[in-house]
Amino acid sequence: MRIGHGYDVHKLVKERNLIIGGCKINYPLGLLGHSDADVLVHAIIDSLLGAAALCDIGNLFPDNDPNYKDANSLTLLKVVCEMIYNEGYSISNIDCTIIAQEPKLTHYIKFMQSNIANACNINESQINIKATTEEHLGFTGSLQGISAHAVCLLN
Repeated sequence: MRIGHGYDVHKLVKERNLIIGGCKINYPLGLLGHSDADVLVHAIIDSLLGAAALCDIGNLFPDNDPNYKDANSLTLLKVVCEMIYNEGYSISNIDCTIIAQEPKLTHYIKFMQSNIANACNINESQINIKATTEEHLGFTGSLQGISAHAVCLLN
């Protein structure tokens, strides 16, 4: 068994779509990034890569490579899962936490689970996603950005 942890953060800005867990969230701000800036999927990717000791998201998909400009992070997740499976691992489970003061994400969680399960070719029951605020503290609490943590177990 191998355990991996991933963390990602992106700044909230105007004139960008807010994409989290492959879902377009109805919100006036979006996350700034070279790709679609899907903070949740990026954290999951780093947890999987970490568990398999296969570097990190920045090495695989550098933000100065035009091939990844506005890339769909679920597509990147599929590539990473293929790498994991080629190394002989299977995903036992993924547990995630999204930290965002706004927007409320409760109604999107099931869709996020489905998107991620499909990208990883696993069952939705193997993915848990939680969302929390920071009670108006720190950069996420002051609406400067959104962050996410992910932990995975590979067999």
